Amino acid sequence: MDFDEWIQLRGAALLRFAYLMTRDHSRAEEAVQDALVSAYSRWSRIQRVGDPEAYLRRSVINADIARWRKFFRRETPVAEPATLDTATQDHAGPHAEQDAVWTLCASLPTKQRAAVVLRYYEGLPDSEIAEILDCTSATVRSQIHRALASLRTTLSTTEEVAQ
Repeated sequence: MDFDEWIQLRGAALLRFAYLMTRDHSRAEEAVQDALVSAYSRWSRIQRVGDPEAYLRRSVINADIARWRKFFRRETPVAEPATLDTATQDHAGPHAEQDAVWTLCASLPTKQRAAVVLRYYEGLPDSEIAEILDCTSATVRSQIHRALASLRTTLSTTEEVAQ
């Protein structure tokens, strides 16, 4: 399958993955574009070696990390903006709760967030996640365990403060 055919078949899924990783449409598009530009000249070799989708997912993660690092080297950190109170129930309640979960996930380190997204959103087994993240299956399980522990701690701390 040539590069253009692969993009037509799997490009939307790759962009969806990037969005779930970044939670920002423009960052996702930039990461996918960077990954595809990088892969274009090496496409025949990427296909011969193995799974192009795993390769491109890893490239998307790397591209986003690289952009993130460049951004924070240039920018001066500012105070966190005030968060919305999701305690009031209205028609936007479920959306606010879902957004709060994604905000929590966004606070995770990149590799932990990638492992969680690949496991719980994409439904991939540890072996495929390990291939995408270029690590062992045990490391994937460890990353997911640490991510879930961090999320639980954050949630319990938030609940204690709310009470």
